[in-house]
Amino acid sequence: MAAPKKGRRSPGGQGRPGRVLALILIAMAALTGGMFASGHTTPRLGIDLAGGTSFTLEAKNQPGRPNAINPTNMNTAVGIIDRRVNGLGVTEAEVQTQGDKHIIVNIPKGTNAKQARQQVGTTAQLAFRPVLTGAPGVKTPEPAPSASGDKADKADKGKQDDKSKQDDKNKASGSPSPSASASTQGRPVTDALKADKADATPSAAASSDKDTKQDGKKAPTPTPAPAGDMAALQKKLDALDCSTKESRANANEAAAAAKPSDPVVACRKDGQVKEILGPVAVEGTGVTDADAVFDTQGGKGWIVQLKFNSSGAKKFADVTGQLATKPAPQNQFAIVLDGEVVSDPSVSTSIGGGQAEISGGFTQQSATDLANVLSYGALPLSFDVVTETTVTAALGGEQLRAGLIAGAIGLALVIVYLVAYYRGLALVALASLAVSAVLTYTIMVLLGPAIGFALNLPAVCGAIVAIGITADSFIVYFERIRDEIREGRSLRPSVERGWPRARRTILVSDFVSFLAAAVLFVVTVGKVQGFAFTLGLTTLLDVVVVFFFTKPLMTLLARRPFFANGHPWSGLDPTRLGVKPPLRASRRRPSAPVDPKEA
Repeated sequence: MAAPKKGRRSPGGQGRPGRVLALILIAMAALTGGMFASGHTTPRLGIDLAGGTSFTLEAKNQPGRPNAINPTNMNTAVGIIDRRVNGLGVTEAEVQTQGDKHIIVNIPKGTNAKQARQQVGTTAQLAFRPVLTGAPGVKTPEPAPSASGDKADKADKGKQDDKSKQDDKNKASGSPSPSASASTQGRPVTDALKADKADATPSAAASSDKDTKQDGKKAPTPTPAPAGDMAALQKKLDALDCSTKESRANANEAAAAAKPSDPVVACRKDGQVKEILGPVAVEGTGVTDADAVFDTQGGKGWIVQLKFNSSGAKKFADVTGQLATKPAPQNQFAIVLDGEVVSDPSVSTSIGGGQAEISGGFTQQSATDLANVLSYGALPLSFDVVTETTVTAALGGEQLRAGLIAGAIGLALVIVYLVAYYRGLALVALASLAVSAVLTYTIMVLLGPAIGFALNLPAVCGAIVAIGITADSFIVYFERIRDEIREGRSLRPSVERGWPRARRTILVSDFVSFLAAAVLFVVTVGKVQGFAFTLGLTTLLDVVVVFFFTKPLMTLLARRPFFANGHPWSGLDPTRLGVKPPLRASRRRPSAPVDPKEA
């Protein structure tokens, strides 16, 4: 029979338990130090425990869309708003419908309410429109009446007659008039819109030769708008004063409500420029992703980079290619968000590759907010914030107090049971519970600033339930050790032989609990996810504590006489466990052999 190899461990044995204990203690110290270093010593609380802000959004009727407010669009809006708020790092926000056209948004305390209001109220209708003409953002002054009397009137009339004669002469000779040939910013709006209708809106008019060849059909020729409408647009442009916030808001609202095929008058974001924009050339639905980045090469500061899908990339390349051949300002395209011109860059060549950027004096926060809004898509409806109220935490505080009292009572009963039944082993269980509590608390605190985790009432319930799950793992291991002792083995072999059997049971039990928590987290929304998240986290920590603390600690204690000799208060007394001493046969003297003859 081959001799066993030197240093071979028994199944489930642990050669150096001191190192394993030191490892988990170092991890606890690191987490605690990180918690204090981050400046957060308490978990972030949800709106039911800390209070917060509640917004009520009311859907507005859409021009030309009488049936836009319907359950489908409302549910879609709820999903988009929820993703936007989560993009701010708020995981405990509540977004739900109320009635036919209202949405309630509850945001926990600690979130920038102004920033959140902008996120939830922004429709994020993105469009790319060609610039037809522009002017300074202030209101254009009307020409002052002449003060020179009848002589000035006669002189003006004479000048007009001379101009008319000169125009007739030019028409007869075929030479263009000076006003028509001048390429200035203040060119007639009618001509600009006609030119733009003819060749600057491939997405609306589908006049691109490539599109015509691909579709195999002749693109319809757009009908120029009446000159009266163009004059009305010019009149609106002259009367518009973008230097005031109220007038900008009114102009942007009117531009956002316009049809994509209609020209609009809009203000630039900084209020310094007002522009007449042609029909929508590229819809914002072609944008698939948006990121806020800092431009270090071009010196533009914070910008928002856009990525188009295949269809949007082709349209964008066609539009920019056509605009690049035009003089200023017709070589500009306006990036319009909810009727406001965010940026109006000029184009010198066709922009391909399916990417574009939005610049315009963004800060890091504003660029991140815009990218967040564009990434999650536009709302199918427009909303007004009709109420904004502050939610107090009085009711949640009372419920939390009652929950903590219930948890303390339950923990006290568990401790009484452990001490009464397991005696000395109760110290191992209590020490393991303390380690689990420290790990759970520090991780919850660190998850607040890291991923926006907020502790709400259901999450507290999940933590209380985890006490029973953790205690159950200790009980399974203790009973396996006791079973080995009942079979007549001493403590040290019992600790090592009982571990593999207990380990399988603990892993299966924790796997079932974690699977239930994962399914609950996926299929539910709102506060119930807090319960599922906490339950799953504490279940994983239970495995860590049992493997890296409870088992090594038992290995060390098995070497101590108090436990190894089965002290009555150790919880491992063989007599109390029902172990009977082995039966010893009475010694008998050997009888003399019987002679067969005598028999």
